[in-house]
Amino acid sequence: MSKTDNGNRSIAASFIIVGFETLREVELFLFSLFSSMYVLTIGAHFLVVTLVAVDRHLHKPMYILLASFSLLEVLYTTVTVPNMLNALLTRHKEISSSSCLAQFYFLFGFGAAENCLLAVMAYDRYVAICRPLHYPTLMTSMTSLKLALGACVGGLLAAFPPAVWISTLRFCFPNFIDHFFCDYAPLLKLSCEDTSDGEFAFMVMSWSVILGCFFLIMISYTCIVLAVLKIPSTEGQKKAFSTCASHLAVVSIFYGTVIFMYIRPTSHIRFERDKVISVFYCVVTPLMNPIIYCLRNQEVKVAVMKTLKMLEKYENQSMLRVRMVECISIKD
Repeated sequence: MSKTDNGNRSIAASFIIVGFETLREVELFLFSLFSSMYVLTIGAHFLVVTLVAVDRHLHKPMYILLASFSLLEVLYTTVTVPNMLNALLTRHKEISSSSCLAQFYFLFGFGAAENCLLAVMAYDRYVAICRPLHYPTLMTSMTSLKLALGACVGGLLAAFPPAVWISTLRFCFPNFIDHFFCDYAPLLKLSCEDTSDGEFAFMVMSWSVILGCFFLIMISYTCIVLAVLKIPSTEGQKKAFSTCASHLAVVSIFYGTVIFMYIRPTSHIRFERDKVISVFYCVVTPLMNPIIYCLRNQEVKVAVMKTLKMLEKYENQSMLRVRMVECISIKD
């Protein structure tokens, strides 16, 4: 679909998502791989949310923030992965401009919200280790919920100005987006207009959100390290560090890719390489995060084992009831 502006140029009203241009057999393999990873990701994050909601021992600020992060991860991956899977399976790669804009907005909105929430989680660990006596009053369950909600609202508000600006641009043919979702740089490449001012504004926003949250996290962990080093016993130091290990691992993986992708000039972008890196932070990282938290956190492990035992007990009771009904039916 297209329309013509006053300058007799064809303006694209929809886009073609190039995705992964490869053999059909490879596309089907990628579909099987990514769909399996997506299902596991959704299942793992909903497991974390369910554990926090059901187990009273996890009704703590740290785990409430973790459950909020898992919900954001579900939303973040769902913005891009289902469309990518549909394109791989059906080869239908056209997307309307409105759908593309919505995908761009929610992708960056949820991504910015994750940045803010990771900073909040670092603050939670700072208060727990550096100000333990004030922790029960500074970080209540209600406070953690408000902070999580504030992070989500802040992320969505941060993504609003660049989304509005991109919605005002005109996009010319050829209307091929050299990516598997509506990313910022591929969209700018299709624009018929001078985008230098908008690129600068987006760079300022990206630096403010990503590096701002990153520096807050680093400040929190600097204070944490200094506080832990003052603990006289080695056992106490290990115990203090163990409460931060999962969050620090997630932060390292998250910012390792995000800073590389969005804290750089658009002139240095290579789309083929970026697609590979984008697969990592859109598909792989969301799957790794709940695994890291479950493996590194003893309380989560205990909650998982309790839930599995409850399910096993419920299954045994159900089987017993079925056998009793069968026995009664045979006697009748």
